[in-house]
Amino acid sequence: MAAQKINEAHDHIAKAEKCLKTSLTKWKPDFDSAASEYAKAAVCFKNAKQYEQAADAYLKEAEYQTENKTLFHAAKAIEQAGMMMKEQKKMPEAIDLIEKACMMYMENGTPDTAAMALDRAGKLIEPINLEKAVDLYQKAAGVFENEDRLRQAVEMLGKASRLLVRLRRLDEASVAVLKEKNMYKDIENFPMCFKKTTVQVLIHLHRADYVAADKCVRESYSLPGYSGSEDSVAMETLLQGYDEQDEDQVYRVCNSPLLKYMDNDYAKLALSLRVPGGGTKKKKAAAAPQGGAGGADEDDYEGGLC
Repeated sequence: MAAQKINEAHDHIAKAEKCLKTSLTKWKPDFDSAASEYAKAAVCFKNAKQYEQAADAYLKEAEYQTENKTLFHAAKAIEQAGMMMKEQKKMPEAIDLIEKACMMYMENGTPDTAAMALDRAGKLIEPINLEKAVDLYQKAAGVFENEDRLRQAVEMLGKASRLLVRLRRLDEASVAVLKEKNMYKDIENFPMCFKKTTVQVLIHLHRADYVAADKCVRESYSLPGYSGSEDSVAMETLLQGYDEQDEDQVYRVCNSPLLKYMDNDYAKLALSLRVPGGGTKKKKAAAAPQGGAGGADEDDYEGGLC
């Protein structure tokens, strides 16, 4: 079966080469037919699991589609060549080709197709290179945003934000989540704004920036429905416990279903949150003044967070 498909592929390549020849009666190469034959050859190689030869055939197809000024089909062929690289476990080459295809989609005036290809590339590279996946998701978000497709843009931004948290690039994550929150506000998805406020608070507390965390909550009271919501009560309780170095209170909030069942990367932020200065349990804090332990805790807090 494989041998038959390989023979078929070579037949198509021979036909393609014939289409490209010129003569006294045929002055111009027939790029359209050549591209079509290379596309058929690529499929045959792919079916025979000859992925390297399939990639070469797709790139030849792209070359002649470009000569024929059919950029969309050229981009599709380059993207397919990228997928053949993926089959060979050549991920950097695969991503380079998909990004090249995206540029051609943009030139062709089909940005949505470009953004979807960037999303697919992000998913491919995510298991082995989180930094590159962040870059691809952010590019996809930018393309969707330029097209005023905010729902798709915010979905891409969300993927990037989660990976930034996983990479512990928390300063960048805080900026990304704020952008997400503002987009959700623009499309009037206020419950998601509440969730993003919770994520902001967790990120800022891990950044040891209580003031920024508190500010996020204060600003969220301008959102319809936030005041008195489960999210706002939880964040007020968390901030109070953190400020008072009450590790029991912080533990209760961070282990509540509201936080525990968030996206995995954010749930881990909640579960790993510690109060400043090592914290203290409520009962011990009450007995502390006579031994001066309370003062020691205050000194720890004044000295900053570890």
